[in-house]
Amino acid sequence: VQLQASGGGLVQAGGSLRLSCTASGSIVGMDAMGWYRQAPGKQRELVARISSLGGTNFADSVKGRFTISRDNAKKTVTLQMSSLKPEDTAVYYCNVEMGYTFYWGQGTLVTVSS
Repeated sequence: VQLQASGGGLVQAGGSLRLSCTASGSIVGMDAMGWYRQAPGKQRELVARISSLGGTNFADSVKGRFTISRDNAKKTVTLQMSSLKPEDTAVYYCNVEMGYTFYWGQGTLVTVSS
């Protein structure tokens, strides 16, 4: 299973970005999909997650600013980020859960300037 992420970049505070991730390979029954992030010197943390039935959960720090969606037919998960803050700067990783296995994308850098 391979995950290809795209959409990172540099944006000013208050701006928006959209991250997309597409899964390919031997995919049998994707469960939850999500996005995690890791800022310099910090641990990787969950940003947003969407279950196979569409239920979502978000980190408190992004609630009301980020949304997550998935397209099962296209095997994609999208993170729409708005009202970005400098503290959102991090490498963002997409994630797919299949059974007890987590698959990770290569990471895409999001930089928010003040």
